[in-house]
Amino acid sequence: MLLNDNEYLTIVDDIKTRIREAQHRAALSVNSELTTLYWRIGVVINEHSIWGNKFIENLSRDIKLDFPDAKGYSVRNLKYMAKFAKTYPDFEIMQRTVAQIPWRHNIALLDKVKDSNQRIWYTEKTIAEGWSRDWLVTQIESGLYGRQAIKNKTTNFQKRLTPSQSELAEQTMKDPYVFDFIEYREGMIERQIEDELVKNITRLLLELGTGFAFIKNQYHIAVEGEDFFIDLLFSLNMPGR
Repeated sequence: MLLNDNEYLTIVDDIKTRIREAQHRAALSVNSELTTLYWRIGVVINEHSIWGNKFIENLSRDIKLDFPDAKGYSVRNLKYMAKFAKTYPDFEIMQRTVAQIPWRHNIALLDKVKDSNQRIWYTEKTIAEGWSRDWLVTQIESGLYGRQAIKNKTTNFQKRLTPSQSELAEQTMKDPYVFDFIEYREGMIERQIEDELVKNITRLLLELGTGFAFIKNQYHIAVEGEDFFIDLLFSLNMPGR
């Protein structure tokens, strides 16, 4: 059998995919255990809050004595653990939601989002779309929750789609979109903005949200003998279609 045989290459690709999936599951498991540990430490700190900052300083020092190579037990991070445990007092809710994202993501949520519903919403979006910590911060600062979760949108989805598909499409759309990743110049015309969006297609797809795939720019269609060009054409993948 030749090593470049199509069946062999397919087997190799399948094994590589399985390895990556196993690595991802292992990383998620480790992350969940670490976040749960931090929550438990935070609970203990809060139970002894009457001892003040001196308690946290001593705790940080004594942990480092026995675990000199361990990171994450600075005074600052211990304070975040206490804040984390206070913010999510229900252990079950914490495990189902924020324990599924990395600790640095949780710190960003603690620092930048005050409303509990918004924090859970951003957590679920992070899990569903695999956001990095920096992209999560970008979406928070650009007001994604207000644009996507609560903003009223004017569409014809209810007329054209089934109820379940209409609801999904409504949730997917944002109003307005924020394209601050393009290089804006004074006096830019529409075509120049389109070219910048195409150059930054990955960032554009992240801003559009889950389910969009880029097809083509300046997509040609003919209607009753007349030529038209769609500036940017996307497909939206919806269950059942």
